[in-house]
Amino acid sequence: MARYGYARVSTHDQDLETQKTRLSAARCDLVRSEKVSGKSREGRDELAILIDFIRPGDELVVVKLDRLGRSTRDVLNLVHELDAKGAALRVLEPEFTTGTDTGRILVTVLGMVAEMERTFIADRQRAGIEKAKKAGVYKGREAKMPVGTIRARHDAGESPTKIAADLKISRMSVYRALKSA
Repeated sequence: MARYGYARVSTHDQDLETQKTRLSAARCDLVRSEKVSGKSREGRDELAILIDFIRPGDELVVVKLDRLGRSTRDVLNLVHELDAKGAALRVLEPEFTTGTDTGRILVTVLGMVAEMERTFIADRQRAGIEKAKKAGVYKGREAKMPVGTIRARHDAGESPTKIAADLKISRMSVYRALKSA
């Protein structure tokens, strides 16, 4: 039986070392890590490699369930994939494994809690943005398309289709830029 550790943080400025240390202390044979959102499995290449590589009797180990994912459906699908391969998930905090009936129930409950927490984070973020907008502090993110260039080219007689093709953006983006300008 091999143990494979998986560590994840959502942003590049967050630190993975604490999780890696805990996974090494849990005697994982290999620890893979990545800095990517747990919102979905998309873009989580290190996790995909571990899932492909894992064999019967092996364990995928995470420090906390929310490191595996924030979507209950994704977490349960991962557990199902591991189960189909004859492998199990081990969570260190709180300690449980999906190799037991209790562990399978616990993964469902904790998965729902992680998803609720993600919803709460998004709600707090929206509330903070609204508060900052009312205070006149929030300006939003900077536009990524060159509105001035689009307007100048349109004023010079170029069609939105040509502008979009040249700038490698959609025509809708050109129309939005012209409308906002």
